[in-house]
Amino acid sequence: MEKKIALSGVKPTGAPHLGNYFGAMKQFVELQNDYEFYAMIADYHALNFIQNAEEMQKNILGVLLDYLAIGLDPRKVTIFKQSDVPEHTELAWIFDTITTVPYLKRSHAFKDAEAKNKEINVGTFNYPMLMAADILLYDTDIVPVGSDQKQHVEYARDTAEKFNRLYGKTFKIPEPMILKDVATVPGTDGQKMSKSYGNTIPLFAEPEEIKKYVMGIVTDSVASIPKNVFAIHALLRPDKELRFLYHAKAGKYKELKEMLIEDLEKFIAPMREQRKALARDIPGALGILKEGGEKAKRVAERKMAEIRKKIGVSL
Repeated sequence: MEKKIALSGVKPTGAPHLGNYFGAMKQFVELQNDYEFYAMIADYHALNFIQNAEEMQKNILGVLLDYLAIGLDPRKVTIFKQSDVPEHTELAWIFDTITTVPYLKRSHAFKDAEAKNKEINVGTFNYPMLMAADILLYDTDIVPVGSDQKQHVEYARDTAEKFNRLYGKTFKIPEPMILKDVATVPGTDGQKMSKSYGNTIPLFAEPEEIKKYVMGIVTDSVASIPKNVFAIHALLRPDKELRFLYHAKAGKYKELKEMLIEDLEKFIAPMREQRKALARDIPGALGILKEGGEKAKRVAERKMAEIRKKIGVSL
């Protein structure tokens, strides 16, 4: 049997944190043995946030090293850069022509920007169509995402169904894959871990950084078990084991935070050291990215040839 196809991506908008890892990236590593997996660096999506060439280049390289450091094996996974496959933007335009403005106004990102009275660029408005193109170009079966990203897959599903109705069966209908127990990773203040909230713990943090962030976790002076500390710790240890430890040290916030610091260092250290080793061979890492881009482009070119025939632009 042929393996099913999985695809997901990370925007190169800065250093990843534990929320990025447990919400999505961890699934990438788990899926690589059972699926034909495409791990995309979503640099065109990142243009909505970054308009600085040096910063963009640095961040793209950063995501590449992150992918390799967490354990993605380029012999099993196609690691590629979105901008290396121009078929993504070509297909996004085709999808734009069958998509209505009211439909795109349902996007969480659009509604959030509108609620904050932000000046909304066209890229923010129609990025769901670029994301639909990202997913559908590769006949993707599943898309591992955090729970807050599920709408992106819904847009891709709707778009595939509409295109198939208009032009005949062309696209698979992808399914989201969400790990329920880590669907939303808590930050140091109890809200969802997010750079915009300033409540993150970096995925490759140094020991002193880990200590600083953990000691800064907001605690409830009334509760005997600090729920925010526990919620982050629950990512690293089984629930039953953790509850026993926290009840045994009820009210001892400092000791509980020190336990979390120790466990985080054990978890982060191997990936952090692997990333440092990878950073010493940038040409090697870029070679992996180039090879992945060439493979992704071959797949995308075949799909676009089929799509162009379906819409009638191939003569």
